[in-house]
Order: sequence, then C-alpha cells, then structure tokens
Amino acid sequence: MSAETEAGNGTRTGTAPGPDTTRIHNIGYRNYEGARLGRAYARRSLYSQSLRGAYGLGRSAKSKVLPMILFAVMCLPAAIVVAVAIATKLKTLPLEYTRYAIITQAVIGLYLASQAPQSVSRDLRFKTVPLYFSRPIERVDYVLAKYGAMASALFVLTASPLVILYAGSLLAKMDFADQTKGFGQGLVSVALLSLLFGGLGLVMAAFTPRRGFGVAAVIATLTITYGAVSAVQGIAHGTGSDDAGNWFGLFSPITLIDGVQTAFLGASSSFPSGVGPSAGLGVLYLLVVLALIGGSYAVLMRRYRKVGL
Repeated sequence: MSAETEAGNGTRTGTAPGPDTTRIHNIGYRNYEGARLGRAYARRSLYSQSLRGAYGLGRSAKSKVLPMILFAVMCLPAAIVVAVAIATKLKTLPLEYTRYAIITQAVIGLYLASQAPQSVSRDLRFKTVPLYFSRPIERVDYVLAKYGAMASALFVLTASPLVILYAGSLLAKMDFADQTKGFGQGLVSVALLSLLFGGLGLVMAAFTPRRGFGVAAVIATLTITYGAVSAVQGIAHGTGSDDAGNWFGLFSPITLIDGVQTAFLGASSSFPSGVGPSAGLGVLYLLVVLALIGGSYAVLMRRYRKVGL
C-alpha cells in the first residue's frame, strides 16, 4: 500500500522516532522534607488570622477604621476617669471595674455587630467553608478557632479600659489590695461577657450569610432584649414588684451579666431597683449564661455540619 493510500485511510505515515530522540527532563520536583505541622497548627493559624481580622490587621485600611474607632471610644472614658482621679487626688475610682462594660454596652454591641459577620458570613456567602475542611482541619477546629477569636477580640476590647483604670489607680496611689481585687472581679466579668456575646453574635452571623443582615440581627437582638427587659423591670419597680423584675433579667444578655456579677462579684446592680438578684437566683443567672455559651457552641457545630461540601 502506498504512502498516499495510508494517508487517505487515516494511517500515520513516516518512520517512528529513533531512540536518540527520547528525552527525560528533570523539572525540579522533589518530595516535601519539612515538618508536618498538623491540625493544631492549622487551628492556631485560623484563630490568629481571625483575631487579627477582628481589628482589621492584615486587611485593607478601610477595614481598620471602625474597629479601631470603637476601641478608642471604649478606652476614652477610662482615660478621662483616671485623669480626673489623679488631678483631684481621689482615694478610690469614681467608677467600679465591674460597671464599666455595663455602661459602655452600646459600644460593645456595635463592635460585635460589625465584626461577627465579618468573621463567618463571607465564608458562607462565597462558599469557601469547604476549603477549610480539607485535611488536616476539621469542623470542630473551625468552630473553636472562630469562637475563640471572637471571644478574645471582645475580651481585648472590654479588658483594655480596665487595665487603664487599674494602672491609673496605682499611679494615684490608691489602696493596692482594693484596686487589685476590683480589677480581678472586672476581668472575670468581662471574660464571661466576651464568651456569651461572642457565641451569640457568631450564631446569628452564621445563619445570615449576607453581612448586612448579620449586623442588623446582632444589633436588634442585643438592643430589643435589653430595652424590653429594662422597661418591664422599670414597671415592676414602680409597682413594688422588684423580685419579679429580677426574674425578667434572665431574658437579656447584658442583664444576665449584670445579675451574675451582682450576685457573685460584689458589683452594684444596674437594675432600676438598685438591688440585683439574690445568691440563689444568681445561681440560676450563672447557669443560664453557661447554658447559652454551651448552646452557642453546639448550634455552631450543627450549623457547620450542614454546610455543603
């Protein structure tokens, strides 16, 4: 058969390449010989990245504006209190450590509303969560890292003013033992607040992938519950039913923290009656706070088990 006939039948013509045309190219692929860092390293990295992101670090300049402004607003009253205390040579601070977060709750709520959706909503909206769940990281690592980062960011926000107050009290030569005790009580209070608020904020953000909806959900939840509880407590106080008003404090995150620190940390109450829950009712307040913290973690775990892979 001729070469033309072979070409017409679709058969390749020509001679096979000789052995001298074969080449093996070394393109530089090598086995990985470094350390296998594993899940713990991935979890720490996600925690660190999320915590830094809560203050805009490692992100654009525009992302730093709001968290840094809120941090400054949070610390400014503490600096003013310290300046007044030193200038007037007060023997005690005019503001209790445990009262500071209650007074500045609006700033804390704005910070949580702005940063909780930033932490989780974008991953859900753009469907990047499954990328995290490729080995070695798992769902529990993701939830722990995000929850820990949000709680830590809130703790930094709420504890920094207390550090300023404590440092100022020592500079003013106030009683060291009293100030140290108050400072410790304040840290316990804001640690509990950070865990509670961080969990609630992430739960609401995780169910609202669009960031704007998450912001609105967090603000509405914190504001409406506190406003409703305060109104009912005010009515109860006006009718002489302060005990009933204390029970209604169980239905708002900020009044829960107020009740716990009043019952166990020697704080003065912000309730209209000026008297917080008794020790017995305070135990119920604490149990509700712990249940909400554990429940927030459980809901987040369930939410991320249902994220499509």
